[in-house]
Amino acid sequence: MKKLLFAGSVFCSLIFNAQTINLQEFATGLTSPVEIAHANDSRLFVVQQNGIIKIIQPSGAINAANFLNISSKVTYGGERGLLGLAFHPQYSTNGYFFVYYNDTSGNLTVSRFTVSASDPNVADPSTEKILLNIPKPFDNHNGGSIHFGSDGYLWIVTGDGGNGGDPNNNAQNKNSLLGKMLRIDVNTNTAPYNIPSNNPFVGVDGADEVWAYGLRNAWKFSFDPVTGNALIADVGQGQIEEINRVPVTQAGINYGWRCYEGNNAYNTSGCAAASTMTFPVAVYDHSGNRCSITGGYVYRGSAYPALSGKYIFADYCSTQIGMLNADNTITWTPAFSGNNFSTFGINNQNELFVAAVNNGKIYRITTGTLATQENEGFATPVRLYPIPASEKIFIDGFYGTDMTADIKTTEGRKVLDSAKVESDYSVNITGIPAGTYFINIKSGDLRSYSQKIIIK
Repeated sequence: MKKLLFAGSVFCSLIFNAQTINLQEFATGLTSPVEIAHANDSRLFVVQQNGIIKIIQPSGAINAANFLNISSKVTYGGERGLLGLAFHPQYSTNGYFFVYYNDTSGNLTVSRFTVSASDPNVADPSTEKILLNIPKPFDNHNGGSIHFGSDGYLWIVTGDGGNGGDPNNNAQNKNSLLGKMLRIDVNTNTAPYNIPSNNPFVGVDGADEVWAYGLRNAWKFSFDPVTGNALIADVGQGQIEEINRVPVTQAGINYGWRCYEGNNAYNTSGCAAASTMTFPVAVYDHSGNRCSITGGYVYRGSAYPALSGKYIFADYCSTQIGMLNADNTITWTPAFSGNNFSTFGINNQNELFVAAVNNGKIYRITTGTLATQENEGFATPVRLYPIPASEKIFIDGFYGTDMTADIKTTEGRKVLDSAKVESDYSVNITGIPAGTYFINIKSGDLRSYSQKIIIK
């Protein structure tokens, strides 16, 4: 029997009973796990950064034989390695799966492999078909998340190429495949891949493969099968981590990097108007030892209804798990010390798992709260009013202890720093010049909410 190792309290709005997230040890003994996937059966496939994919059985036992070993093809170290895995929707009949890795030159590579005809627990490494090989100038910011969408196409997120600040401005260059979300049709046996005809830059300025651009180093992305949204966790440059949530049908989106880091201007030289960009639905700063977001999934399992519809993610440095709620508030667990969370994954029942790259452990995510009514029956959406505001701005639907507010200009300059929220749930904005700003409200260090505001 697996034992529960951790329990972290997550504060909920309006009520005092706490929802808990528990981590139950599921498997151990892995080497630098960075991706978890399934093939529409009960097994979990864990990508190790060193170029090896292992299979975990439903009991938590790890198969002795590797599913795939391409370590001789992979540059392993730092942010580089074997990073992504996706199984073809018809894997059960065609045996195709796809991987994303840094090759021995450091280039970003997307390849197709085939499972062995005689053993479903072993792949045939001789079947590699390289689809993409993207040169990159530096060793960091590789991205590395790949998934099949409901449209049957392969979606790929790449990093901006690295070296901090995107010195080559790859993310804003629509003709570069770096700093992008790509979308390709792999259902061909002639060309390496085809281009979906409704990709936004087909026949116009921009690479045909590009679906969206302006990403720095998305780690990771996922699809919500219920809402049809793509959720992208983009690692910040030095101050701000961001979560993007956009309907997967919206093409040609500019997520803003390197013009903006989160909601803050970073380097707007030569940039298009901010009104043409899509900004994150939630951000968080590096207070509380936070430093780097690890993207996860919207929970759509059936075992824990209290988590339903919540986007579960983590911060690599603080070792906390976060939840993005329906009203775009973020709630955090206390730290799960000793676990640098590198990836989340779901099984074929949509139950959620998380991996720690530093200790090689996989945990099952559970919660001690089984009924959604306990958490959300009395909750109201967060609302700030009046907008535009003058003298005071009031907060509705966000409650807690030790509430403070920061206000920044769109250039990232603080005009209000850790101001106390008054007993009437107001923030004094007297003396702040008229303009557009971003406010970040915190309740202690475990709950936050951010929004654009206008002061008149």
